[in-house]
Amino acid sequence: MTSFRSFRAVAPVSKAVAAIVFVASGSAFAQSITMASTTSTEQSGLFGYLLPEFKKASGLDIKVVALGTGQALDMARRGDADVLFVHDQVAEEKFVADGWGVKRYPVMYNDFILIGPKNDPASTKGKDIVQALQRLAATNGNFISRGDKSGTHAAELRYWKLAGAEATKGSGYKECGCGMGPALNIAASSGAYVLADRGTWLNFKNRADLAILVEGDTKLFNQYGVMVVNPAKHPHVKVQDAQKFVDWVVSPVGQQAIAGYKIGGEQLFFPNATQ
Repeated sequence: MTSFRSFRAVAPVSKAVAAIVFVASGSAFAQSITMASTTSTEQSGLFGYLLPEFKKASGLDIKVVALGTGQALDMARRGDADVLFVHDQVAEEKFVADGWGVKRYPVMYNDFILIGPKNDPASTKGKDIVQALQRLAATNGNFISRGDKSGTHAAELRYWKLAGAEATKGSGYKECGCGMGPALNIAASSGAYVLADRGTWLNFKNRADLAILVEGDTKLFNQYGVMVVNPAKHPHVKVQDAQKFVDWVVSPVGQQAIAGYKIGGEQLFFPNATQ
């Protein structure tokens, strides 16, 4: 198993997407903020572990709407969220530069991995994601793409471009327009390849004949960031409470809480707010 610590930070089948909502407390009347985030942070189980800790520290509830990163950013642009917790650094920095966010803070990282059938019919196994995608394109290997403008989808498209297969991914390439968990389910049921974040994979139970085939490539580094939505664009944003969450999650206490989330003794996310 590749250690995430070796990485360093670098500068619906339907088109309808169902938002997954998680509330940190059972009280419907508690003071709360809305966070637009990724399906990977929710489906990995991180928020089920992390947000109750924030509730204890602050008294605040957080309602999480889990979407692809692109959709989460759009939600924030509409003023439907107070804070963002996502993983597409280029899009996040543009969001702030365009005035939609107050400031972007790095929070944590893990990595992407290529998942596929254990017998690996396209011979992708190794540490080179570009070479693996080239083999998938050449053999018309079955590949399930998120196709949902998420951070994982954006990363996947970057890798196809690096592989010189941006327009020729092969006849086995299919987009599901879905979250990470559903994409993994489709891959498991159809014996296909899929790019996933390690956190969701570790929390995924329906693995069937799937296994990790490509890991350890530095290009697979997966950084997460957090931002308060700019009240200059949407005056109703709960800035002070949203900033409380940001301050907590990048503090030593919040960072320790992230590091403490494990499945089967394996750490899913690695805090790096101080880097």
